[in-house]
Amino acid sequence: MSARAFARVKEVALPRPPIRSALLVGLTLILAAGVPAQAGHMDDGSGDGPNQSSPEHVTDPSAPLADLDAASQIISDGPSGKVVKNLQLRGRGKRLAPDATTDVWAYKDFAYTGTFNSPCGGEEGAGVWIWDIENKNNPRFVDIIESETGSRSNDVKVATMNAGDILVHSNETCGAGGMGGFEVYNVDDPRNPVHLATQRIHEPNAVLRNVFGGVNRGVHNLFLFTQGSRDYVALATHGNAWFGSSQIFDITVPSNPQFVSAWGPELLCVEAFCSSDPYNETNQTVLVNTINWWIAGLATGPTPGFGGSLIRSVHDITVTDDGNLMYAAAWDSGLVLLDISNPANPEVVSQALDPVNGSLDGEVNSHSVWPSEDGTIVVEGEEDFNAWGSVQPPGNLTFGTGTPTAPLPGTAISTSAGDDFENSQTGNAGTVDASSLEVTSGTLAGTTYPAIELAGDQPRFADTGPVSGDIVFIGTACDGDVILNAEELADGGIAVARRGPAGCTFRQKNFNAAAAGADAVVIANNVRTDTPWSGVRIWDYSDPENPVLASTFDTVCSSSPTPIPECDPFGTYSVHNVIVETTDDGRVKAYLSWYYDGMLVLDVTDPYNPKEIARYFDNSPEFLESNGGQPHDFWGVGKVPGEPWIYASDRNGGLYIFKEQGSGSD
Repeated sequence: MSARAFARVKEVALPRPPIRSALLVGLTLILAAGVPAQAGHMDDGSGDGPNQSSPEHVTDPSAPLADLDAASQIISDGPSGKVVKNLQLRGRGKRLAPDATTDVWAYKDFAYTGTFNSPCGGEEGAGVWIWDIENKNNPRFVDIIESETGSRSNDVKVATMNAGDILVHSNETCGAGGMGGFEVYNVDDPRNPVHLATQRIHEPNAVLRNVFGGVNRGVHNLFLFTQGSRDYVALATHGNAWFGSSQIFDITVPSNPQFVSAWGPELLCVEAFCSSDPYNETNQTVLVNTINWWIAGLATGPTPGFGGSLIRSVHDITVTDDGNLMYAAAWDSGLVLLDISNPANPEVVSQALDPVNGSLDGEVNSHSVWPSEDGTIVVEGEEDFNAWGSVQPPGNLTFGTGTPTAPLPGTAISTSAGDDFENSQTGNAGTVDASSLEVTSGTLAGTTYPAIELAGDQPRFADTGPVSGDIVFIGTACDGDVILNAEELADGGIAVARRGPAGCTFRQKNFNAAAAGADAVVIANNVRTDTPWSGVRIWDYSDPENPVLASTFDTVCSSSPTPIPECDPFGTYSVHNVIVETTDDGRVKAYLSWYYDGMLVLDVTDPYNPKEIARYFDNSPEFLESNGGQPHDFWGVGKVPGEPWIYASDRNGGLYIFKEQGSGSD
């Protein structure tokens, strides 16, 4: 069996809301022209370009990784610390469901993990999972705060506020009818959460609110903070076609959240090209011009997209302990520091943006952020899924929704896999399911191609089961195209359709494959360039108004522009989330979840010379068996200040609890 036998899972996120008014004709034309899809946004195929959830094994294999990283000229020096200090796995709360678990938050003696697209809200197991972690060696499942039907609880935070111990979790759509916003609970007794409020998120501009219906803005990330007697939640909505992607709500009365303010990178634009007050703009012409500028990057200015990315909305936020400063990771607008001492009037302090020196491929993709205790050091994570495009199955694809619903279950495979089927169009047979396309006979027999199930309203493999039959390449399968090898599908089978060209949606391919007689459809990607993944940027904020890029940090796998033998060619090597802590002895450490690369700890006390001091990585056969056959794929990181425990969420395996061990540990 070839190397392609190793299945993997990638991130799928919120679809862009439909445009439902002639008001945005200019915007519609720009989107229809083929703006590349980006990480974190659903792609329906209408564009033609790349894309953008008790321990049984406590060995620490970080020493081989120390040798691996030591050979790199890209990451920091000083790897010797890793051989005397490591992360020891002490406890696990297993949730063996591929691509299911999202973020993690630990508070007092409980941990909370979220749920991604599958299962979706309303299905068994969807929601916030509560774990009793009093015994770190043996975390115990407590209960589930169920997600709203059609929505996912991607992010969760808990804090003691004026009204008690308050939990908030995000809502963003993962199925038909899902609504956006956030939920508020009292968790004074974590075993018996009390629901207090459901809050929908509105477009701040009244004109756009009418256009888009006013609700269903997905909340992707959120953060709790307090100013004296007032309690707040700051949040980041998801999508690059909306204004006010960061919003603040007053939850002093947690059963009655009140909108306070909105801020978004659109306020960084050049006045000649956009409204100075888009949240209150009533001139439709000005508003349309503003949206067109912002979405398409048609003008020069401080916030055009970089590389293949055009996203400029806020993705994640962190608020300082005093509640006065907010750091906003704003994709290609970079890292923005805001003074929110008056929450009703956020004011920009600075914008940290250096795509030339801060990224291996010239993109920005500011995704996560956390400052040191004194604010002089800030660690920013870049997320980028546009890497190793020729061998990676594309993520974030959707068949869309409509009437009638899409008829066939379907997945997506990589460009190289598509090339194989284009070169061997008939004579192969096999089985497809949500994560793989296995060829059992024909010239490609013995090969299993990793695949990713598309979002949309089509039948799901979880309901239909795997589909077996002849595997037939049918070309692009767009409306009006000749379906290649159609006669081979007359009695059913699996149709492989090549992605593209611009304007041809995946939904078209689904219907046309069904009309030819197929039982399932596989979309073969058409990206033929490989680029590096992404790492972290460490900023010197000694002068908050003028941040300086001090250094960057990448792993061997994340820095490689092409797949290399040391790294699984189908792994995800983007960094994801970060938490920074200042220890009692003054050291500053960054804790990072890095998907396939594991869990990392960096010493960033000297921001100009970061050092990796610990890592957990284990995809040994024994671990894979303990993890339901899936590799670890770390999404979230949690840390209680002053404690040695590090909490992690594995998209495929649930909750992990680590302890820093070895010489020099706290």
